[in-house]
Amino acid sequence: MEIVKKRATAEELFRLPDDGYRYELVRGELRQMNPAGNIHGRVAMNFGAELRMHARKNGLGEVYAAETGFKISTDPDTVRAPDVAFISRARLEEVGETEGFWPGAPDLAVEVVSPADTYTEVEEKVSDWLDAGTKLVVILNPRKKTATVHRPQGNVSLLGESDTLDCGDVVEGFEVAVEDLFS
Repeated sequence: MEIVKKRATAEELFRLPDDGYRYELVRGELRQMNPAGNIHGRVAMNFGAELRMHARKNGLGEVYAAETGFKISTDPDTVRAPDVAFISRARLEEVGETEGFWPGAPDLAVEVVSPADTYTEVEEKVSDWLDAGTKLVVILNPRKKTATVHRPQGNVSLLGESDTLDCGDVVEGFEVAVEDLFS
């Protein structure tokens, strides 16, 4: 006899009672996410604060924190929550306000690597974001003090502390020194 595990839906995830944990939904499977550590939180905030100031000052769109879910596929549902996300003003106006998860991928997704993250998990997230239509995925690695930039069609670049991260093709005019993200 085959035992079939019930897949969860985005709606069920959205309605889960708060148990003190965060979850992502990956192809119908609920995955508990550990709370961020000190360095992880600081790096995510450094990027998010710089991005938010730039986006607000120039009226480019909105920046979202790690608790924000993006429904990036259905049947089975996948809801991911990057550490930082950006959605352009044009897309916000097109979709309008949403009560639940954002219906689609952000234009920019930023993931900060935690000590418990495996290479496979990080690559799975990058692949999920790009497959869903994210235009730019940035992986920040606090241990190595690097930023790995992923764009569609497999374009990847690795930036060190002395480099500048240029996101201008997705967030007009936005660039930040990599070293500033880790200070």
